[in-house]
Formats: sequence, structure tokens, C-alpha cells
Amino acid sequence: MIRINLLGQQERPRAKRRAAAVTTESGQKIAVACSLVLVLAALGVGWWYWSLYQEGTRLAQEIADAQQETARLRSLIVQVQQFEARKAQLQQRVSLIEQLRRGQSGPVHMLDELSRALPEMLWLVQLEQKGTELTIDGQCTTYTALSDFVDNLGGSGWFTRPVEIMDSQVEGATAASAELIRFTVKAQFAPPGG
Repeated sequence: MIRINLLGQQERPRAKRRAAAVTTESGQKIAVACSLVLVLAALGVGWWYWSLYQEGTRLAQEIADAQQETARLRSLIVQVQQFEARKAQLQQRVSLIEQLRRGQSGPVHMLDELSRALPEMLWLVQLEQKGTELTIDGQCTTYTALSDFVDNLGGSGWFTRPVEIMDSQVEGATAASAELIRFTVKAQFAPPGG
């Protein structure tokens, strides 16, 4: 038996429709896939932008916090420098007070030793101190008293040797007073052990 396809032409439009439907269906799938890729790309870019924005906000906050901390630390540094300057000033005052305390007994001992070294008939008129050097002006009635005074100062241990007689002059006697010897003595004051 031979078969004849009389409907063959009518099937062609159906095949074309099927082919067109397959093509339309695959085009729709491609469009959906492309749309999905675009949506995913947009979501990825959006997420990336959002994370960068969050990171920028966090960094800006950290910078602001760091600037506040820097300002606080600068004020602390200024305060520390002021305290250190005040401490140095107070330390200098304390050392000056200690130095004055140590040197306080020196003049007392110097005057004490001078009074002990004074022989009979010798008077001190002026006492001048420059550092450790003393210039003593006085009067006496005899050269022996002056010599005893110089020996007593040298032997006291509070004055370094030699104690020098810089000047001595005899003033004439008057009816009211005897002959006087004006003298100037130089000595170096040096406390024993100091």
C-alpha cells in the first residue's frame, strides 16, 4: 500500500508554528536569563556600593574619633609640659633652699670664729665678704694684737692660710686717745671639711 500524504502542506505551517514557538520560547528564556543576569549585576553593584558607603562612613567616624583623641592628647601634653616646668621650678627652689640651709651656718660660724680670734685691744670696724674672700678693717693699739689676730684666724681652721695683712697705718695720738693702728686684713673663709 502506498500512502500519499495529502496533508503535507498543511503540516508545514504547523512545523513553522512549532519552530516559531520553539524560537519564541528560547528567545524568552534568553531574555529572562539576560534580565536575571542584569538584575543580579545590579544587585551586586548595589551591594558593592552599599558596602563601600558603610566602609566610608566607618572610616569617617574613625577619623573623627582619632581627631578628638589627638585634640585630647595635645591638651594632656600641654598640661604635662606645664607640670614638668612647674616641677623643675619647684625643684630649683628646693635645691636653692637646701643650699641656703647648708650655707646658713657658715656666716654664724665665721662671726663666731672672728669673735674668738679677737685679742685684747683690737676692734673691728668693717667686714666685707665677696664669695669666700673676707676683707676686715679694724683698729688696734699694738702690732702684737694685730699679729695675734692674724695668727688666731689662721689657726682657727675656718680660714685658709695665709691670712694677709694688706695695710696698716699708725694714726697719731691725741690728748683724748692713745696711738691707734688702722689695718686691713684679707682672708679666705673655708669651713673645715667643706
